Amino acid sequence: MKAQRWHWWSLLAVLTLALAALTAAGCGDDDDDGGGGGGGDESATLKKVGKGEGEVDLVAWAGYVEDGSTDPAVDWVSDFEKQTGCKVNVKIGNTSDEMVTLMRTGNYDGVSASGDATLRLIAGGDVDPVNTDLVPNYKDVFPALKDQPHNTVDGQPYGIPHGRGANLLMYNKDVVKPAPDSWGIVFGGADSQKYKGKVTAYDNPIYIADAALYLKATEPGLNIDNVYELDEDQFNAAVDLLKQQRDVIGEYWSDYTKEQAAFTSGDSVVGTTWQVIANLIAADKKSPPIEAILPKEGATGWSDTWMISSKAKHPNCMYKWMNHIISPKANAAVAEWFGEAPANEKSCAETANEDHCDIFHANDEAYFDKVAYWTTPTKDCGDERGSECKDYSEWVKAWTEIKG
Repeated sequence: MKAQRWHWWSLLAVLTLALAALTAAGCGDDDDDGGGGGGGDESATLKKVGKGEGEVDLVAWAGYVEDGSTDPAVDWVSDFEKQTGCKVNVKIGNTSDEMVTLMRTGNYDGVSASGDATLRLIAGGDVDPVNTDLVPNYKDVFPALKDQPHNTVDGQPYGIPHGRGANLLMYNKDVVKPAPDSWGIVFGGADSQKYKGKVTAYDNPIYIADAALYLKATEPGLNIDNVYELDEDQFNAAVDLLKQQRDVIGEYWSDYTKEQAAFTSGDSVVGTTWQVIANLIAADKKSPPIEAILPKEGATGWSDTWMISSKAKHPNCMYKWMNHIISPKANAAVAEWFGEAPANEKSCAETANEDHCDIFHANDEAYFDKVAYWTTPTKDCGDERGSECKDYSEWVKAWTEIKG
């Protein structure tokens, strides 16, 4: 499946909203240290990154900002703090919705945003453009991750690519037999009924796209192309499938530790997961054997971007962090721990497992053609249907109805 591409008029609309919000926020003057935070597009006009402010406040996905407290061997924060004098404070965001809400408080300098959050943050004026000249390691980012619709508007980057991956199907090998190769195991009638009460799914409106992706493969008459651009008939079909699925769901998860605990205890035996969760379960000797796969229909997934707040109080430390997190060694470490393809091409020579980039398809666009990156649904269908598609607010309303 192709990565999501927005037509020029969609981008223009987002750009207009973003520029209006940024203008309203106002701009400050640069100083010798590269300027301070406070709104507008000030950070993007920095001529250099100056002395750090002593700390940086981040919103991040679990597993992206590790300082050795989870595992003493997993730490790419401590060296950064020693080298820069910027103490790292992190708030875990369990969903993109939560990340957007947190960033709009103005209390955080930056966020590791997925595509279903980035455009909302840009349009709302919550993040500033990024001056990539101030991020030396940006030059080594895989070209396929740069200048994408979810991180760039009208040629202006709004973030630094972090990495990418697919949302996988995980199952308990002792219980789920034969081994599945399709999302049908969680969506498909009799197959799902065998595991009623022990099926799990991601608790977020964007999960509607997972149902649409399955229907795209199994119900060609619906003519689904882009799983984030659903007209009424397509949307209703996806919602109906999820309401049917509700009968077999034991638990929806957004907190990754809850899914880990459910699979470890046996309360869940099959469902959507992230590779980092599979890694944590596999490393626990008390857990049952699990497998995580990319099903034959493909999958939804993420391409994450570090973005700087338009109200950043520590912009110099934030720029230092963005350069550090995509440096070859740090980006290799986070990619291996989380279970994703790194953003920096040079990271492939730094991974402990020399085959990591091959395993996670770091430069394999044929693989990622099967992954529909999260993006924000809008009314604009991006084709001749015009403004007939369901926007994110309608996805949110439907998700509430689905869960009951």
